[in-house]
Amino acid sequence: MQVLHDAPLAPLTTFRLGGPARRLVTATTDAEVVEAVRAADRAGEPLLLLGGGSNLVIGDKGFDGTALRIATTGIELRDGVLELAAGEVWTDAVARTVGLGLAGIEFLAGIPGSAGATPVQNVGAYGQEVSATVTEVTAYDRRLGGTVAIPGAECGFAYRHSRFKADPERYVVLRVRFALEDAGGLSTPVKYAEVARALGVEQGERVPLATARDTVLALRAGKGMVLDPDDHDTWSAGSFFTNPILDAAAHAAFLDRVRDRLGPDTAPPAYPAGDGHVKTSAAWLIDRAGFTRGWGAGPARISTKHTLALTNRGDATTEDLLALAREVRDGVRAAFGVELVNEPVMVGVEL
Repeated sequence: MQVLHDAPLAPLTTFRLGGPARRLVTATTDAEVVEAVRAADRAGEPLLLLGGGSNLVIGDKGFDGTALRIATTGIELRDGVLELAAGEVWTDAVARTVGLGLAGIEFLAGIPGSAGATPVQNVGAYGQEVSATVTEVTAYDRRLGGTVAIPGAECGFAYRHSRFKADPERYVVLRVRFALEDAGGLSTPVKYAEVARALGVEQGERVPLATARDTVLALRAGKGMVLDPDDHDTWSAGSFFTNPILDAAAHAAFLDRVRDRLGPDTAPPAYPAGDGHVKTSAAWLIDRAGFTRGWGAGPARISTKHTLALTNRGDATTEDLLALAREVRDGVRAAFGVELVNEPVMVGVEL
């Protein structure tokens, strides 16, 4: 277990932003993770969990406590069930399952970060979410002081949400199990319209796994959503805002604002979200509120490839990023009466 003091955190995040941690611990086994968590809890000091750093906004002052970098490794496949250590690189795991001919997470290719973060955020893209395949999460329960195995059905999965995200001070994910499908080398049915168009198939059809993965990687790269150290459009946390979910009254009011602003024939994206709710597109809202690709005059700007990504152009500070995020959030609220919510976790700062 490696321990550093006054350690830079910015290089450990995809934003490349944030000040140092008073103490940085790198754990390479489950036992070391648990030991580090227990030590921090006994000392009563703040604890920050780090995986791939792809969903974090860390304040410029840094973190006055222990930052625990989970760098555990381990992949086991048995009877179609894939078990990943929390520190495994997610994109590598997806590539491995595709190579083995197993379907279930192929449309999640290219998403940066670690395997342990996927159930926390219920990571999803292009019509797939990990909630569809997660069968069990092994975690250290800081409240009980022991390791627990939580069935997928008890993880409280919802859109970009889980019981782990709802109670972030309680659980530390150690391992995740996924039930995958052997469909003869084919993907799960294509659900997302953009992917279907790119593949030249109808929604609901299956395609070769490698074709599905490669198509998604190309789509993501075109939006700056595949990490590239030389491309500042990828110095981001991917989608900065979640897609708003509106109840019937809020949706009706939103449609009135759209018609007033953009004309009676304008139809914003709308997707059923259960219990009479409707999900709309944060990217559409941002663009129609006037925040186009490349927006911004400072070192933090909207991506030149995708309006939903806020980026560090190389010398930004976290405060630069937050100023841009607030400008976009407030502009969307003023235009359409919809409140955008940040997707990345805020550490030492607030939006």
